[in-house]
Amino acid sequence: MKKWLLVFILWVAFAVPGFCQSEEEHTEKDSLTTMEEVVVTATKTEEKRKDIPNSLVVMDEMDIEENELGIDWRTQGNYGGAAEAIHIRGMSGNATQIFVNGVSINSPSLGLADVGRIPLNNIERIEVVKGSGSLLYGSGAMGGTVNIITKRPKRDRMDLKVSGGYGTEDTYQVSAEQGMFVLGDFGYYLTANRRETDGFRDNSDLEHQDVSLKLVFEKGDALDICLYGDYIERDYGIPGVKPPAGTKEFFVGGTKVYNDEVDSLLNKGSDEDYHAVLEVKSQPANWLDLRLMGNYTNTENYNYFRYVSGVTLLGNKSWTTNEVYGAEGNVNIKPFKGASLLLGSEYKHFDWENKGVNLDGSGNELDATRTATEAALHTTGIFSEAQYRPCGFIKGIAGIRHEDHSQFGRENLPRFGLILNPLQNTALKATHGRHFLAPTPNDLFWPNDGFTKGDPNLKPEKGWHTDATFEQTFFEDKVFITFSYFHWDLDNKIQWGPDSNGVWTPQNLRKYKADGYEVGTKIGPFCNLSLGLHYTRLEAEEENKAYTRQDYGWPPWFPPDFRYTWVKRRAAYTPEHQFKGTLTYWSNFGLTATATARYVSDRVWYRTETDVAYPATKTVTYTLDSYWTVDLKLDQRLFDHWILSLQCNNLLDKEYDTYFGTFTNQNTGVTSVAGYPGAGISFFFSISYEY
Repeated sequence: MKKWLLVFILWVAFAVPGFCQSEEEHTEKDSLTTMEEVVVTATKTEEKRKDIPNSLVVMDEMDIEENELGIDWRTQGNYGGAAEAIHIRGMSGNATQIFVNGVSINSPSLGLADVGRIPLNNIERIEVVKGSGSLLYGSGAMGGTVNIITKRPKRDRMDLKVSGGYGTEDTYQVSAEQGMFVLGDFGYYLTANRRETDGFRDNSDLEHQDVSLKLVFEKGDALDICLYGDYIERDYGIPGVKPPAGTKEFFVGGTKVYNDEVDSLLNKGSDEDYHAVLEVKSQPANWLDLRLMGNYTNTENYNYFRYVSGVTLLGNKSWTTNEVYGAEGNVNIKPFKGASLLLGSEYKHFDWENKGVNLDGSGNELDATRTATEAALHTTGIFSEAQYRPCGFIKGIAGIRHEDHSQFGRENLPRFGLILNPLQNTALKATHGRHFLAPTPNDLFWPNDGFTKGDPNLKPEKGWHTDATFEQTFFEDKVFITFSYFHWDLDNKIQWGPDSNGVWTPQNLRKYKADGYEVGTKIGPFCNLSLGLHYTRLEAEEENKAYTRQDYGWPPWFPPDFRYTWVKRRAAYTPEHQFKGTLTYWSNFGLTATATARYVSDRVWYRTETDVAYPATKTVTYTLDSYWTVDLKLDQRLFDHWILSLQCNNLLDKEYDTYFGTFTNQNTGVTSVAGYPGAGISFFFSISYEY
């Protein structure tokens, strides 16, 4: 701790005015979001904020550097390689579609998007659209969509930035980016990153490296061609839950399997991802916009898993590969003033493959146990959306998507919206739409390895999303307030849980629904200060199947309601209250300081997704405690081109858990519930040069 105090003192020494040039006013990128801000994600066309019926969160580069989207960002324990998933309005992570330059990066096999893989220095802007987006984006866009727009070269300058940093847990990162126009209308933007960390627990290390390249050819509105590609590689440990206090180290044949900090010292994983997207846009006339896009994704996940069976250390290896080919075309027609018609079609083809092999006590592969499972799926979507603003005070939106899925057939997804603008700086918005989520290949086809298995009889999730939003700006856009009410519901919610033999398999819940409220404000800049506050209140409920005595007497063809009872309970892992507050100060000598406080209320978890088996008794719940975290970031600009940064996370050193799991003590044979712990206090210091 003393060395980090020394680092902080040195940083403060650099921050005195004599070391830097003055900065007279706040830069444009720190200004507030206004009604006139242009976004593209909500409608797939450029629209002003006041013309979009959904609730929005838009972040520029400065906000992105805080590594926080203002939503529920969850990790399975915050260790080095833990997946970081975004949850919007209480829905599961696979109900949020994450796009990079308009192409989904959600894992086809898992449904989740791991935003921890995305390099922050590659990002120029993030647009978060809350509410159903299934009309434009199809399966999975139920809670909302997040579109990450990467940097592109600028005609009037050359961009160059190199950074290096070091922090607690032996964490370091080096990165570089450079972009410019080189031949008339042709330009490029290149980024590269490498970071490593030991993690805050044993076997929580991470090695990550990535590169990206964006090539552009710009001819104004007449033609814009963009080719983007990236490569990401990661190797990491998987420590599992933290065992109960007093757990002793356990060895098998001289190999340490776990200790009092981690459930596993042996489990490992790795990822290798490729993405490529070609986008062509053209506006041949004022009343016509054209857009064509083709994309390719290849991901491979490797998992190395060891477990104890009696006095033997067994295990398995698995490789899951996904290939996705996609194509999309949109036409936006503006037949007369105030009206527009968006027509589009989209095709995606998925190739999924899982290979596995068991390991003997020495860790050798058992060839006779090799398995290989393959599946191919495809979807076709045709959509249209009409918008009409007869005057400056009102706008109506209506559209429908027809989705044809090779596994589940056809689905029609309508959406309606209304916008009222009684004053120039006032917007009243309402939207109502249908959404759905198809099971993933893992859900359907995962082979039975004795621990998990898929279910080809799963049904897709279906439901509706309704929200109403009020937005208002005051004092020349220096105060922005928003209030939203939303309701969503789902039938056939997919949830993994143990079956009667203890094998984890996906199941369809009967119902899943929520009502919620959101209040947010951005104030400033006033006197070199700006303040952002956001609060979400959520009541989410799930309805589950509970086995009863009658279940064992009725024949299987009897209606389910005669064989089961149904229980309603608070939705698992869903906090009722969330708060985020951000205060930013900038000086006239180049210093910017940002403090961020977050609060998450308690969350419940159930050992099984069905009620306790016969004889039915009281449902068993486990509770994750509420917690606060406080982060601080300090940036000091020196001599125009140099930036010193100090990032301090969880300054209160708050202990909290992110999820629950189970741990079996091999010395006692007792299986207990344990948590995935969040990281404690950490620091990261970096130096950057930009030109």
